[in-house]
Amino acid sequence: MSTLIVTGGSRGIGAAVSRMAARRGWAVAVNYASNAAAADAVVQAIRAAGGRAEGFQGDVADEADVRALFDNAEKALGPIGGLVNNAGIVGPYGRLDEAPVDGIRRTLDINILGSILCSQEAVRRMSTARGGKGGAIVNLGSIAADLGSATEFVAYATAKGAIDSLTIGLAREVAKEGIRVNVVRPGLIDTEIQIVPGVGNRLDKFAAAMPMGRAGTADEVAETILWLLSDAASYITGAQLNVSGGR
Repeated sequence: MSTLIVTGGSRGIGAAVSRMAARRGWAVAVNYASNAAAADAVVQAIRAAGGRAEGFQGDVADEADVRALFDNAEKALGPIGGLVNNAGIVGPYGRLDEAPVDGIRRTLDINILGSILCSQEAVRRMSTARGGKGGAIVNLGSIAADLGSATEFVAYATAKGAIDSLTIGLAREVAKEGIRVNVVRPGLIDTEIQIVPGVGNRLDKFAAAMPMGRAGTADEVAETILWLLSDAASYITGAQLNVSGGR
């Protein structure tokens, strides 16, 4: 199997995807923004289990960093066959009219621009129209795109709505070039992103009220992502899959 790039692969869902992908035969490029120790822990765990992985620092909202990520991953691990656009931040917590502009801008840059830049680079390398062998892209959306996240993360929900649109448009654009593009939309998942400074763990407030009575796990999301990357999903593109426990 070829190389899979996982952005934001050092923690949470990204780390779960990285470890699971390696177990299923992918060589994994673990991208991270700043936490080199966390990325290295994921890489070492993969290697200890007999897999192949390398860590690559880079800001997904920076075009030069994205190009270097793909160049270096390809050089170290081999041709790119998959991309998981997982890197994302929730941004400022609270009402939208009280959110600082810089925080909103960074939220949109990481979640939207980052996914677009990485998708561009992946298509350039995987498209059969450009000499590639095809592949798959899985974007990380959120059920927040439907719920709106009022009084908490409206800018984040807005960004994830854009990811749904990116998925549909790009899927149709490259469907005849051997590339499938889908989006997985998690709901309340038990990762560190749920811990809001000064507020606490959102799981304490929402988990029990979920239709299934609990939050989901990073591995449950990763299973869906790995399925979409696999040949088992060969006729699925442009799809939006909720992993939200019925929320």
